[in-house]
Amino acid sequence: MFDVVRVGELGLIGEVIRLEGDTATLQIYEDTTGVRPGDKVVNTGQALSVELGPGLLTSIYDGIQRPLNVLRELSGDFISRGLTIPALDEKKKWDFVPTKKKGDSVKPGEIIGTVQETPLVSHKIMVPPGLSGELTEIKEGKYTIREAVGKIKSAQGDVPIFLASKWRVRTPRPINKKLPPDTPLITGQRVMDTFFPLAKGGTAAIPGPFGSGKTVAQQQLAKWSDSKIIVYVGCGERGNEMTEVLATFPELEDPRSKRPLMERTILVANTSNMPVAAREASIYTGITIAEYYRDMGYDVALMADSTSRWAEALREISGRLEEMPGEEGYPAYLGSRLAEFYERAGKAVTLSPEGRVGSVSVVGAVSPPGGDFSEPVSQNTLRVTRVFWALDASLAARRHFPSINWLTSYSLYTGDLREWYQQNIAKEWPDMRTEALGILQKEAELQDIVQLVGYDALPESEKGVMDLAKMIREDYLQQSAYDPVDTYTSIRKQYLMLNTMLTFGRMEADAIKAGAQALQISKMPVKSKISKIKWTPEDQTESLIKEIQNDMNNEFAAVAKEVVA
Repeated sequence: MFDVVRVGELGLIGEVIRLEGDTATLQIYEDTTGVRPGDKVVNTGQALSVELGPGLLTSIYDGIQRPLNVLRELSGDFISRGLTIPALDEKKKWDFVPTKKKGDSVKPGEIIGTVQETPLVSHKIMVPPGLSGELTEIKEGKYTIREAVGKIKSAQGDVPIFLASKWRVRTPRPINKKLPPDTPLITGQRVMDTFFPLAKGGTAAIPGPFGSGKTVAQQQLAKWSDSKIIVYVGCGERGNEMTEVLATFPELEDPRSKRPLMERTILVANTSNMPVAAREASIYTGITIAEYYRDMGYDVALMADSTSRWAEALREISGRLEEMPGEEGYPAYLGSRLAEFYERAGKAVTLSPEGRVGSVSVVGAVSPPGGDFSEPVSQNTLRVTRVFWALDASLAARRHFPSINWLTSYSLYTGDLREWYQQNIAKEWPDMRTEALGILQKEAELQDIVQLVGYDALPESEKGVMDLAKMIREDYLQQSAYDPVDTYTSIRKQYLMLNTMLTFGRMEADAIKAGAQALQISKMPVKSKISKIKWTPEDQTESLIKEIQNDMNNEFAAVAKEVVA
């Protein structure tokens, strides 16, 4: 099962997906036009694997790790059938710097040297899993991935060590133990960090209909999240959407280093017109590469866009195998396959003796037909992921971005991350989050009444709630991905912004209790200053907040005098 085979005169790449008696069923990763009875099939004896080593970063692969730029040079804009190309450049020489010396005893996962893969990432050469012994040879200098840089004397004999190694994509890379998710993945997106945080090593689903902003949201996560490595898997998306990603990603700048973002990014592109089996494999290719960098001790974020197309590939393959269909024609094992994929995320102690810690965070986009979240892929994804960022087409139509619906989204990591937020931001942070969500919930309830009787018929206290909710929606939750200041908000600035708005809301509630009118408060000049915080650079935020605090005290004192008068 799962052996890679070569079919016909062209040597088309395929995989064994069923064994029944003496009959093997193959799924070919390429167009099978011209294959006929009697064509030879050669078993390579190897399962579908990826090559892991220096050169992965900046690469753009197809679903079975063939470099698309090299394929284009060889065969033009359309990939010729039967082409097999090494995943990594076999001629490029890498500068290997050993961190161990001859005679050292080494164990699985231990770092024996480093290669500066890109200016942003140092690639760590590790002892492969299952191998340990004495280092009988170690070299320094420039080597290709096919030249041995060392030798280990082990129970299996002398084993050469290369800069690159292979790993089966369907087998998770081993770890020592998983750790609890206690550190947030800071994204700089206020609605995510404040209300629906994702932990490092966590899993999130970002479902939404066409045009709701999934791709821009994932690009923002790739650009701004505090993860070292980005793996972006375009699985079965339309060619024009994938082209946009492939065209824009190489032009993006890493905001922290001001270097090209591609220097810490790997793209796996498998468009909807490519063979379905390769689409099914692309998800595993991406997660295996992510686990490899996790083993080096890096925080990795994997974006899968979209798992719905991957599930459709499973459905197509299952139909050809004549398996019993489940709900909406998807295979009965859809839920378990999705769980297996998301379970490979996590924060973990790697195999290394020094106990290196790395993480893989997985954000899976889901494209439910017609925006229907009750369909099987969305529901099975929600069972295994702990963050749900629900994109809303009606918010997108109102130009509210990110169009994450704060009433239907949720994060199950808020309890795990509570202590981190209290220690690193403020003790009152979790309570502020709860208070702000409560105000937005109250606004949604009042909207129904407003549609029946109008805003003016509401009691003054409820008018105050509506005004504060509008401020949170427009001045906090709305965020422009294209504005140089507003595109990213540090967690400290998020705290100052939300605290200022909630303080205004409390002072407004007290003033209304004392007899003030909501209309008086809505005309306060300080409100326009609050709306400008998000456009204010980080280094000027604190001084603006102090100014706003003074203005609020003075303006509410003036309102109180009017009420007494």
